Amino acid sequence: MPELWPQIDWLRILSNLIQLAIAYLLAIPVGWDREREARGAGLRTFPLVAVGSCGFLLLGLETLGTAPEPQARVLYGLITGIGFIGGGAILKQEGGVRGMSTAASIWITGAVGAAVAWGQYEIAITLSLVTFLTLYFVASLKRMVHKGPGD
Repeated sequence: MPELWPQIDWLRILSNLIQLAIAYLLAIPVGWDREREARGAGLRTFPLVAVGSCGFLLLGLETLGTAPEPQARVLYGLITGIGFIGGGAILKQEGGVRGMSTAASIWITGAVGAAVAWGQYEIAITLSLVTFLTLYFVASLKRMVHKGPGD
């Protein structure tokens, strides 16, 4: 007689929650910067992108195993999908384009989640740190460059 309730591996749930929490936390600084700069994507979007990326790859690992070809297909689809989301952050305006940094940050945040899913925490931390530092500190430099000498 089949069981009415599926067997649930509570330790696996805890492991997944830990990985998703790490991806979430590593995306917060980037989301905070975009929120601080009043960009369309911010404190909600970036953690969700990281958690979603992590979740899709955890699902891929669980259902497809560690075979390189199926994992590469999952990663390819993820990269493409996140690129599409990032494309939505880019706005064409008179005389230029706006949202490129936000779009690139969304893409990188997806890589943070992917790195966490594959247990590559050093890569995830490095990506998060470099992205945050670039957004936070290079913005001042960019304003100086556009202001020009003698302004």
